[in-house]
Amino acid sequence: MHYKFDVQGGDFTKAGDASSRVKKILQQIGAGPEIVRRVAIACYEAEMNVVIHAHRGTVALDADLARVTITVEDAGPGIEDIDQAMTPGFSTAPDSVREMGFGAGMGLPNMKNCSSELIIESQKGVGTTVRMIFDNA
Repeated sequence: MHYKFDVQGGDFTKAGDASSRVKKILQQIGAGPEIVRRVAIACYEAEMNVVIHAHRGTVALDADLARVTITVEDAGPGIEDIDQAMTPGFSTAPDSVREMGFGAGMGLPNMKNCSSELIIESQKGVGTTVRMIFDNA
């Protein structure tokens, strides 16, 4: 099955909506609580990165009995140094976002820890694609 949700950059009032919908869909199809938890955490982190850093983006869910794949694509500034961005605590979020309690620099590390596989492709000035695979085993 395939679902796709739009995410608007800068819209903190709707931040988390896509990941909540992903979580509900996985629960409805009978996914186990552990994979639902891992997907929900990682999806939320990726969605928040779109809200914080990009103009707009999408969250796509593909799921079957063997695995769940979340693909998040955005139109934003891109990630200049992916290795540096993977460092816990590293953040390029503006102070205004940090004052709201976001942008602590744990998003990408949390995505990596929750997923079975994390693939990040980014082009400066174009945007970023994050693909997270969660094995159901």
